[in-house]
Amino acid sequence: MEIDALQIKALRQQHQWTQQQLAEMCGVSLRTIQRVEKEGNAATETVMSLSAVFEVPQQSLLVVPEADSSSWQPINIGKQTLSILFALLVGIITGGALMYWLLSA
Repeated sequence: MEIDALQIKALRQQHQWTQQQLAEMCGVSLRTIQRVEKEGNAATETVMSLSAVFEVPQQSLLVVPEADSSSWQPINIGKQTLSILFALLVGIITGGALMYWLLSA
């Protein structure tokens, strides 16, 4: 799971804890905390432990990926727009004729 490594380090330093102290409080190894702060990768259980120790929601520790707009495809709605307008016109004419027929009877 990708987490914000800088935020983890900042929270730890804010509490004035060493990496070893944080590791003990979370019930993980010192190496795990070092990896989290360096690489930003953590298992779900580690994220749960960190959020409990820091008393913050798990979502606040996660990195939200940015949308990659380079892979988006443009949508051509030219034909659909024409079809919708034609159907709307036919509906208006048909509805008007039907109302005229019903009211004149």
